[in-house]
Amino acid sequence: MFVCCSLLSAMAAAMPVCYHGAISKKDCEELLGRKNKDGAYLIRDSETIQGAMCLCVYKQRVVYTYRLLQTHSGHYTLLASGGLQETSFKTLEDLIHHYKRRNQGLAIHLRHSVKRKTAMLIQSQRQPEPEAVPQRQPAPQRQPAPQREHPPAPEEDHDYENAPDLSEYVEVLPS
Repeated sequence: MFVCCSLLSAMAAAMPVCYHGAISKKDCEELLGRKNKDGAYLIRDSETIQGAMCLCVYKQRVVYTYRLLQTHSGHYTLLASGGLQETSFKTLEDLIHHYKRRNQGLAIHLRHSVKRKTAMLIQSQRQPEPEAVPQRQPAPQRQPAPQREHPPAPEEDHDYENAPDLSEYVEVLPS
């Protein structure tokens, strides 16, 4: 199990800081809208194609989404539309570097990375510590609590650099 966990941690560490993992399209649009800069971008997991990722780029209140696929050889490619030659990149960092240049086929070149705030690490579930019981009283009989796979996340706990300000709303897509 040590090898497996080490491998997963190494894979998470190899991802660029603009990779946000399995966030929704809506959350992505909100993050980019709060950045509110043309050329802001992030990478997230695709909600529709397992194993694919999306490069999401902000331009004039619109989020453009480009599909990223990893080839069998481990290289990354951006699915191009209409006449653009698909280019293969060894790493996501190489892909990002390429699309930071102007006129590479995106709606706008990549300019402002929206970084995730915390490291993406695989965390093992830990059992809660037993409660301390005074020595003079016998420990009460308790039924074990049912185990949950994942504890519910508090609504106000945000892991992103651009944590929401609940007092204002940013419209990302044109009405």
